Amino acid sequence: MKRLAIAAMLVVTLFAIGGGLAFAQDGHILERIQDRGELICGVNTVLPGFGTQNDAGDFEGFDVDVCRAVAAAILGDANAVAFRPLTAAERPTALAGGEIDMLSRNTTWTLSRDTEWGATFAPTTFYDGQGIMVKVEFGVTNLAELAGETVTMCATAGTTTELNITDQAEKLDADWELNTFQDFDAIMDAYEAGACDAFTSDVSSLVSRKATSADPAAHLILPDVISKEPLGPVSPQSDALFADIIRWTVWGLFTAEEFGIDSMNIGDYMNSEDPGIGRFLGLGDNVAGEYFGINDEFMVDVITQVGNYAEIYDRNLGPDTIFGLERGVNALWTDGGLLYAPPFR
Repeated sequence: MKRLAIAAMLVVTLFAIGGGLAFAQDGHILERIQDRGELICGVNTVLPGFGTQNDAGDFEGFDVDVCRAVAAAILGDANAVAFRPLTAAERPTALAGGEIDMLSRNTTWTLSRDTEWGATFAPTTFYDGQGIMVKVEFGVTNLAELAGETVTMCATAGTTTELNITDQAEKLDADWELNTFQDFDAIMDAYEAGACDAFTSDVSSLVSRKATSADPAAHLILPDVISKEPLGPVSPQSDALFADIIRWTVWGLFTAEEFGIDSMNIGDYMNSEDPGIGRFLGLGDNVAGEYFGINDEFMVDVITQVGNYAEIYDRNLGPDTIFGLERGVNALWTDGGLLYAPPFR
């Protein structure tokens, strides 16, 4: 029996080494994207900084750029993306029904979603937490003070915020009534009109809405963070190969920043003698993309057309934007943050 077990292990190993792994991982979504010539990506359109449409109708934002990075990796063209606007409640159906190839829409990685959605979560691209925003005139400055008030709390339907705020109210024995809406615009309209005393969501979402409100100074985001919200892209569990491409594209964004490679200086690295950089960029005899059935220099296309993680972050959320979000835990591990990529080898 022991010899049979060893033989079976050898067969599996040889199958993987011999190139059969890609077939074992399916790859139907990758083939569909390549045949179609574009990636279909589910996004938000009402969260400035993460996913929205500008006056020209173009999609832009942090999550939108992650879609573009995956398109660049697979098709060599960051613009080969069809964006599919989705409400929070529509996400699992769109993913399970094949309406989209992937989802990049401020989605929290949870156990239930990982299993019930039939989903594969890519590495976290933005570490967040749930907060609460109130109007300054409401007169509270922290969660303990809010717990002593009778409050109408508004949140987005079909999100983790509903359960989190319900749990928090029970812990504090707070008299809070929860009203849910389909999107951020509807919540903000109700909040501005006085139908909501407080607005709860991911802190990044609150920062986005506060910064783009008519009078940002009229709103206060309480200092208390009541949950962990690891946000990132999602793909169907049925295709492990496609999930691997998303995973390594995201890790590639982190790695590029770690190496100091960005969209402006990448040409300086194309003849690098550093073997780690050569493997990362798929240069020479290195076969970074061959494992997935895509271009070996896929990260060259990603960095050239979209940038590294820092460029994506700064362009959409950083200090030169109206949001002015510090990197915080979303910094590289070398800078005290949580972003850490396995090696490209």
